[in-house]
Amino acid sequence: MKAAMTKSPPQRNTRQRTAVRTGLEQEPGFISAQDLHAQLRGRGDAVGLATVYRVLADMVRTGEADAIYTEEGMQLFRACEDVDGHHHHLICVDCGTAVEIDPPVEGWLEQVSSTHGFTPIRHVLDVFGRCADCQAKQS
Repeated sequence: MKAAMTKSPPQRNTRQRTAVRTGLEQEPGFISAQDLHAQLRGRGDAVGLATVYRVLADMVRTGEADAIYTEEGMQLFRACEDVDGHHHHLICVDCGTAVEIDPPVEGWLEQVSSTHGFTPIRHVLDVFGRCADCQAKQS
C-alpha cells in the first residue's frame, strides 16, 4: 500500500539529501532504505540511516518517490519517473525491477464506485510478478 501523498515544499537541499536522491534515482526498481544506505556508504557517502529514512519519507510526501510494502512488511522505495502524474506499477518480486504502467482502470473505477455509492478519493494498483529476466533465470 502506498503512503498518502500530500504536496508540500521539499526540505532544504543538503549534501546528504542530494546523495540519497541521486542514489534512489540510479536504482532501476524498488529498494529498501537499508540497502540504499549500504550502497551510499559503499560509495563513500557519509549519510546516516536515519537521514536516509527522513529523505525517503520527504520524497514520498512530495511525490518524488513511491513507497510500497512487501508481503513480509518491508517498505521499499523508488524514484518516480512522472512526479506530477498518477501512475501504477508492474513490480518484479525477485529483483525489484518496476515499470510504470497506465492501465485502463480509471473508467472502471469510476463506474464501480458510482454503482456502489462511493466517491473515490485515491487508489493504488501495483501488479506483482516476475520480469522476463527473472523468469529466464528460473528456466
